Amino acid sequence: MKISKSFHWEMGHRLPFHAGKCVNLHGHSYRLFLEVEGDIDENGLVIDFYDLKRVVNPIIEELDHAFMVSSLDPDLNGLLENFSTKRVDVDFHSSVENITKYLLDRITSNILPSNIKSVTATVYETQDAYARDTRIIKD
Repeated sequence: MKISKSFHWEMGHRLPFHAGKCVNLHGHSYRLFLEVEGDIDENGLVIDFYDLKRVVNPIIEELDHAFMVSSLDPDLNGLLENFSTKRVDVDFHSSVENITKYLLDRITSNILPSNIKSVTATVYETQDAYARDTRIIKD
């Protein structure tokens, strides 16, 4: 059985290597669709949506209205040193692919119920552009 819940946040970033517009400071209204697959437990649940929110909401709160700043972007790091702004420091370029991997790493590092088999994250950075990845928890 699979269940899904969506989460959203606003976040700024830039891709310093990009040859187009994404080299500029900009932001997106991100949306995460999180799908959890597992066996139904004795209460008839794969995972309680409350428990899923308890795991995911603190991560989303860290990202919401922040700049994701890569250690690979010294120019942006230098610029933001002079601002008292919310930021999330990472060691990767903030492509939607890397953000999806980052979210899956953070979510699956939590203790999940033993009936969970996999977690899939689909992250939209625009209405029609997204990345998707799956982590197998157990076969």
